[in-house]
Amino acid sequence: MENLTLEKRQLCDIQGRLFVLAVKNGYDCPSFIESFMNSQTAASLDDVYDRLQWAGEEYILEELNDEVNGLKKAGITYTAEVMYWTGYTYRYWHYYTREYSRDIYIIADAKTMNECWLGFHTFDVEMAIDDLKEIYEQRNCT
Repeated sequence: MENLTLEKRQLCDIQGRLFVLAVKNGYDCPSFIESFMNSQTAASLDDVYDRLQWAGEEYILEELNDEVNGLKKAGITYTAEVMYWTGYTYRYWHYYTREYSRDIYIIADAKTMNECWLGFHTFDVEMAIDDLKEIYEQRNCT
């Protein structure tokens, strides 16, 4: 893959910060991730251009909260580091493979990302994505 443009790297960062903001606001992490990755909000970020891409994480969180009629509070909490890496990786994944957020989530759900963070967060992002795809394929070969 060609190098990501500055704008695409900034969108990866915004999505990482969005996921951290979910933790700071006390949302259930797996529920937040599932809601986001299957939302129209995420689909807007997947578009070539959408105004939401430049709105900032606070506004994006408000849009998502409105879209799903209220995000689930409390429950399971992941660390800010796991959430940032997950959000960043998911957005990078879209640029790397051209897959949509909804499809990416099928391959690597919140539980998978949380379990893989410790071993994968030091990898090059593309290597982590390739390994996550391989894990999915191995689990579904039966």
